[in-house]
Formats: sequence, C-alpha cells, structure tokens
Amino acid sequence: MPEWLKNAIFYEIYPQSFCDSNGDGIGDFNGIISKLDYINSIGCNAIWLNPCFESPFLDAGYDVSDYKKAAPRYGTNEELIKLFDEAHKRDMHILLDLVPGHTSTKHEWFKHSCKADKNEFSDRYIWSNSVWEDTLELDCIRGFCERDGSCAVNFFSHQPALNYGYAVCTKPWQQSPTDPAPMATREAIKDVMRFWLSKGCDGFRVDMAGSLVKNDVDGAETIKLWQDFRRFLDDEFPNAALISEWGEPDKSLAGGFHMDFLLHFGPSHYNDLFRCDEPYFSRRGKGSAKDFVQAYTDNCLKTSNKGLICIPSGNHDMDRLSRRLDYDEMKLAFAFLMSMPGAPFIYYGDEIGMRYIEGLSSKEGGYGRTGSRTPMQWNSERNAGFSDAKEDLLYLPIDPDIDRPTVEHSLRDENSLLNEVKRLIKLRKAHLALGNFGQIEFISGEYPIIYKRSFDNEEILVIINPADKIFEIPLKSYKDVLYFVGAKPRLFDCSIEIQPVSALFIKLQ
Repeated sequence: MPEWLKNAIFYEIYPQSFCDSNGDGIGDFNGIISKLDYINSIGCNAIWLNPCFESPFLDAGYDVSDYKKAAPRYGTNEELIKLFDEAHKRDMHILLDLVPGHTSTKHEWFKHSCKADKNEFSDRYIWSNSVWEDTLELDCIRGFCERDGSCAVNFFSHQPALNYGYAVCTKPWQQSPTDPAPMATREAIKDVMRFWLSKGCDGFRVDMAGSLVKNDVDGAETIKLWQDFRRFLDDEFPNAALISEWGEPDKSLAGGFHMDFLLHFGPSHYNDLFRCDEPYFSRRGKGSAKDFVQAYTDNCLKTSNKGLICIPSGNHDMDRLSRRLDYDEMKLAFAFLMSMPGAPFIYYGDEIGMRYIEGLSSKEGGYGRTGSRTPMQWNSERNAGFSDAKEDLLYLPIDPDIDRPTVEHSLRDENSLLNEVKRLIKLRKAHLALGNFGQIEFISGEYPIIYKRSFDNEEILVIINPADKIFEIPLKSYKDVLYFVGAKPRLFDCSIEIQPVSALFIKLQ
C-alpha cells in the first residue's frame, strides 16, 4: 500500500461546481488550484476528482469520449498536470475518477466499433450477432449504425459497455475474459492509467469496478481481472492508489484494491445512518444502527481487517447530509465519520452543511441527484463566490436562501460545523487509534452507538448519542476525556452520563 494512503483524508470535488476561475459559470482546474490551501486547512490531504475527461456530458462526465484529454471546459492537460504539481507541493495527493466499464457513444473506439467492416475495435464493446437479438441481461441500443447487431449498455443508453468478456458464455457472440478482444480492452485501460500516472496523478477511484466481467455471479473472474491490473500497477507505479466503487470489500480487496466504499445502495445499511425516513443520526431517536454494525462487522471478518473500508459523508449520487439532519446532528455524523477506520471522504460542501436544493431540473443526467451538485458556497459575494458569471450562465443555481452556509461565515463562527470538522480531523491525526488502520470493536449499535478504537497500546472509547435523551453508560476507569461535542457529559465513579445530541471520545489507555 502507498505510504501516503495510510493517513489519507479525502475531499471529493465535483469540478463543474467547485470554483470557476474564468467567469464562464463552470468550475475548472485553476479554480481548484486556488482552493487547495482551503482544502488543506480543513485537514484533508487527498482529493478525489470526479470525471474531468473530454465528454459530451450527458452523464456529468461519466460518459467519456477521450480518456487522455481533459475536458476543455475545465482546462487543458497542462492545467490538470499543474493541479497535480500544486497539490504535491502541499503534500497532497489526487485521485482521478476512472470509468473503465463504458464510454460515450462519441468515443473514437465506439465510432470504429460501429463500422460494418471488421477492425481492431469491432469487439471493443459487447455486440450481439443480429440487430434483432438483444444482449440478454443487459440493456442495449440498436438500429443506429451500419453494423448489424445490438450493443450492450452499462446504464444510460448513451453508455456502451466495454468488452471484458463473460464468466459464463451462453451465446456465440459472448467471449471469455481471456479472449483476445477482452484482453485488448484491459490493455487499453492500462494505457490510460499509465498516461495519467506518468503525468503526476496519484491513482484512481474506479467507477462500477465490480461490473466489468459479465455473467460473473460470484465475482471470481472480475477479481482475477483486477489482480491483473494490480500486477501492472505494482510493476510500474507501486505508489499509485486504487479505490473501488464496488460495495463488497471481500471481493474488491481480493482483487487488489486498497480501499472499497460502503455504498448508498446494496447490503451495507449505510443509508440507515443518514438517508432514510428515520436516520440513526436524527435526534428523534427512532432509527437503528444495528444492521449497519452487523454488515460492517461481517465485512471486516471477510477481509480479515486488511485494506480499508471507507464511509463517505456523501457524494455526487446521494442526497446532502443536511436534507435529513439538522446542524447539530451533522456534527455527530462527522464525529462518527472521523472516528471510524478506513480513509474518510468529505463531499465538497458537506463540511459547511450545504443543503440539497429542491425542485431543480435535471442537469447532465443528474435527475434527483441534481440538488446535491450545486455550486460551492464560498462567501457573501456574487454567486456565493463561486463565479463572476451572470446568474443565468451558472452550471446550476446557487442556494437562494440568504442564510445559506458559506466558508467565510463558517470560519468566523467558532461553533460552526466546519470548525467542528477541523477539530475532529486534528484529533484523528493526533491519535493512531482513531486513524485509518486502528482496530474497531463495536459495543452497541443502538442508542447511543459505542465502539472502541485501538492501535498498539492506545485505546479510545467513542460514544455518540444522537437521541434527544440522556443515557448513563457504565465505565469503571479511564484516563482522559479527549473530546466532546454538545452538552458536557457528567462523570461519576463507575459511569458516564452522556447528554442528548452529543458525542464523547474517552482515552482508556
């Protein structure tokens, strides 16, 4: 594992909404460069940059038309390389978002694949033999080009699926993962990775990493595929980080990824904490973290506590934390996020409590996700400091509330969410037990949630009580109270009384 990853704290940037440096209403690389010191001041030392390659932007850049060219609206390749360099000067690292499962229909590979005459790209995508035959379990597009056949798509109809083969072939047009065409697809993506890593990129967050080999029920062939990528990286770029959007850590870590996300879909019960009708972190105290704790513990056992299981504050595909939680509840959510194992991920704006903006029309395939992708709110100036452009040119509207949270206001308020996040990150960095590789033992998944973090001879007890009621927790001895947020706890000889909507970190030894 790269040494820098061991204490990484990530900040996710949706580039079109972060900071516009040239007044066209869309964020860009130079805007990000201008805010690196801010990101660093929070305590974040790594960045996950959402897709920034050339694209028709029907899916916010997850529909790539050229993997080796920066999207002109963000800047040039040289400006992206400058971003890498400026981050490195601050001892920060940057992951690019790699989309290996599909491209845009505008990609040159796909244009050649659509030709009737056989060429090197004919089998770069998954095609049936006849336009009248669909691609079975996958959606498809057809009847749009001279080539006979239907082409599988991964999600939207403009995202044709790249061909990595089938674990079990049931049709003549399906190929095995080791056939020449699927192997050529692997090499093409390795070449993309090599291109950016050689220019200063520090690794990749991989979109839909578990979906590449089709009809792979147990994931065995997809694991083998990623193990091949792991060998390539170990040989040529041993300091490159690889993080998966997979949601099954036992598979992704076996495949050679350093980290896996617990996702907002699937079996992790992540949504039980922050994004459901009765989230655990609501003061109403009607939620439960029990299923999450069980799923998290099961994943730790499956992976023998190797690698990192990451829990993000959110991302571009989720509702903002603030849609379900109030300001004080979000402080407890961050107390949880910053005291769990694995590398923390903060979605831009979550650290100031940016709101989900209701009622927006879909932008670039956002649909219901659009309200979580609005411009970053920096200050009280025009367009909240995001851009000098006219309002109608902005990528998305700014939060119209005159009391919208901003970085400027948050920095001035000692009790702001932002300053609480900064305190939590500082505490995390000061105690290895709270860090990425500290062990965890859950004691309670009800109210309050209680777990013990440990590393070497240090043990820290974390008690988080989102509920609007008092709990008394038995505790025979302790060394020190490291941190609390909310009302101060009451300490007795053999117990601690934790107050409503509060959190407490206690050093045991």
